[in-house]
Amino acid sequence: MTIGGSTIAAELAALEPWHSPEPAIGKDERDARLARARELLAATGADALLVNAGPSLRYFTGISWSPTERLVAMLLPVSGKPWIVCPAFERGSLEAELAIHAELLLWEEDESPLALIADSLAPNAVLALDPLLPFHWSEPLRASFRPVSGARVIDGLRMVKSTTELALMWQAKQMTLEVHRRAARILVPGIRASTVKRFIDDAHRALGAAGSTFCAVQFGTATAYPHGLPGDQALEEGQLVLIDTGCTVDGYHSDITRTYGFGSVDDEIRAVWELEKEAQAAAFAAVEPGAPCESVDAAARRVLERAGLGPDYRLPGLPHRTGHGIGLAIHEPAYLVRGDRTPLAPGMCFSNEPMIVVPERYGIRLEDHMYVTETGAAWFTEPQHSLDRPFT
Repeated sequence: MTIGGSTIAAELAALEPWHSPEPAIGKDERDARLARARELLAATGADALLVNAGPSLRYFTGISWSPTERLVAMLLPVSGKPWIVCPAFERGSLEAELAIHAELLLWEEDESPLALIADSLAPNAVLALDPLLPFHWSEPLRASFRPVSGARVIDGLRMVKSTTELALMWQAKQMTLEVHRRAARILVPGIRASTVKRFIDDAHRALGAAGSTFCAVQFGTATAYPHGLPGDQALEEGQLVLIDTGCTVDGYHSDITRTYGFGSVDDEIRAVWELEKEAQAAAFAAVEPGAPCESVDAAARRVLERAGLGPDYRLPGLPHRTGHGIGLAIHEPAYLVRGDRTPLAPGMCFSNEPMIVVPERYGIRLEDHMYVTETGAAWFTEPQHSLDRPFT
């Protein structure tokens, strides 16, 4: 039995750290990323790249810090060693995580980090800026440099994953899928959504992750809202269950959703569930190297519109994009949505989740991830088989 029939204690006791962890990103791969970034900088005519704290800084340097009001960044010139801009009092913590050879540009609390950057480059140099650099840092740089967008460099590199990155993402997704299986087994009438969320976090930790990066547990009518409703629901017989959760492995994300029935659900819901599965399959089949990202979204919408849903983003139907890029950020370029004409390329990774919403009644989202191959697409996780038996 895959839904119900077990306990929280039994399921947690059966879990142990992941049996064969994938290798982390190594120095050689990071050095190759820096070399490729320099090539792209030269091709765009930029003299240097400024990368803010966050997923992109981790991509290049191994530093996993989140952005704050204090500037922590990498300044990468077209030639020569990169510099790391960092508050002086954080030096020890920075060096403990820094995974590349770099010079340090340290600033005291009463100093401006922008002055260090200005002194490190020629006046009026062309500086490519991280597209996620906050305005309060990017705007003053105009006084010293000619700023341009660094998206071509940063997003262009991060969108296409290496075999090492694909393996880390595969592990994260397999771990989350295992947590999903076990979460379904603990369901009983009256269980609170908060209890299920705590279990999912504990289960991710038992497998070796640092807990859940996020978790949505929705029952019944709450499934009609893509990101749920406030409050702590109690599960009832005959309700839909929608669980969306993920974790990270070496910073790389999983993000998987399953929707299934707890007890018997009506025939309309069953028919819409099958339509959701068909739309997800159509999106997968539409993946072709060189095709624009928006073509995948269009394929899923054609399935729904033939069934009388939509059109476009109207409800009942699909209210959001079919999918998003995923990697060191849970949502990152490119996107499977109308207007995104980024050509699909081998190594690009996406969620596939053409959710169907019937307003104020129910919603069905099946979310798995896929990556682009030389000939089409491949799944990281096998899609859900049926409404009643969601796991094999």
